Amino acid sequence: MCSAPTRAASLARPTAIGYLARTVAAGRNARDRQAMADRPGTDMRSTDDRDGPRIHSGEWRAVALSFAYFFCVLAAYYVIRPVRDQLSAAVGSTQLPWFYAATFVATLALTPVFAWLVSRYPRRIVVPIVYGFFIACLLGFVPLFTAHGMLSPRALGTVFFVWISVFNLFVVSVFWSFMADIWSNDQARRLFPIIALGGTAGAVAGPLLTRQLVSIIGVPPLLVVSASLLGLALVCVALLGKWARTQGARRHEAGHEAAVGGGMFEGLKQIFANPFMRNMALLLLLGDCIGTINYALVIDYSGMTFTDAISRTRFAANLDLATNTLQVILQLTLTRWILTRYGAAPAIAIWATAAVVVLLIVLFSANPYVPVIGVMPWVAIALIVSRSLAYGMLGPARESLFTRVPRSERYKGKNAVDTAVWRFGDLSVALSMNGLRVLGVAGAGFAAFSATAAAVAGVLGWRLARRVEAKVDAIPAVAAAP
Repeated sequence: MCSAPTRAASLARPTAIGYLARTVAAGRNARDRQAMADRPGTDMRSTDDRDGPRIHSGEWRAVALSFAYFFCVLAAYYVIRPVRDQLSAAVGSTQLPWFYAATFVATLALTPVFAWLVSRYPRRIVVPIVYGFFIACLLGFVPLFTAHGMLSPRALGTVFFVWISVFNLFVVSVFWSFMADIWSNDQARRLFPIIALGGTAGAVAGPLLTRQLVSIIGVPPLLVVSASLLGLALVCVALLGKWARTQGARRHEAGHEAAVGGGMFEGLKQIFANPFMRNMALLLLLGDCIGTINYALVIDYSGMTFTDAISRTRFAANLDLATNTLQVILQLTLTRWILTRYGAAPAIAIWATAAVVVLLIVLFSANPYVPVIGVMPWVAIALIVSRSLAYGMLGPARESLFTRVPRSERYKGKNAVDTAVWRFGDLSVALSMNGLRVLGVAGAGFAAFSATAAAVAGVLGWRLARRVEAKVDAIPAVAAAP
């Protein structure tokens, strides 16, 4: 799991980033399918994932649009994330609580607004509103970056940090909810690996563009580049919406495009009322501890080492490029094999174990701030490893668990976990770090706390995934039909 500054993820919180989300629906039952295949007279070839994803007739155009949609969304985000990170480095990690507090308040305000939108309006209206809003904001930031002295670095950093954090959470969450809404379970199992690679390619192209362009055009024009990419994503949304209404496999399902319904605060209430959502929220909070601590250590290194905005932006872009390249390697090799054959639990365990190992290296390193690979010290390497695994392995496993909950939870409950809970975790960890600094805790001590959180998250995630996959968890939402 990633802190606010990470994907996936993606993801991500950064997480983004959701690779193979529905593919794991087949992987959860791999052992059962194999047992059935071993029975005389049973032919499982039509459902066996080992043949690889296949695009059926009539799906090519929509798959290409979905691929391009995710590419543009993540490229738009990763073009400007180094800009945000260099602003954080300029003021230092002790200011992160201010950034996170403002982000938390903004998220609390916007999460029920998003829930209200999806409860009142259909997908074809909600998604363009969200992306149109962020495009307008990107263009509005350009004069603030261009006019030096209009805002102090701390004020500009706070405003932009809050905005891009909200941007990351909502545009990626909206994407996966949109995908879950237009593709059937069978289609998702076959096609999500292909679609997710579009996001992966965008996550590599974004920082690569920033690294190459920032020295030529400077920082402010990067915002225009990001807005243009998001505009292309909006075109893909419009074309996909038309396809889903006329040719999509779920076009005949009742309410597949209707408003979700329900109250404005239903998404937040689900976290407290639903045991599955509570456990997912706790898993995310533990991941926040890892991501936020690693991020704080890295931006302090960047602020101490690089003296101007362009060099800090380039360093942050290099971090993202290394992280996302490693993520691509994982997605093309280890991730799909583990998820489709063994399910989400081992993927979560591998992420947690790797995070523990790399953080222990930071803990016992003589000086974790001394560069060991180029300009990358151990703290940066720890961030790269933990982020890439969070995006490339934890994110897909986590997203796959949400495929078994009702549609209202995919839009509301999941969005509340991915936004309000995530931001609460960021703020709590950043405040705790400042408090621990007063007690004399430094880099090694923070690495120890982060490693402990990773170990606990691994145990919790393993148990939760096993319960869901075995269909023995007494959670009404998991048992309910979508």
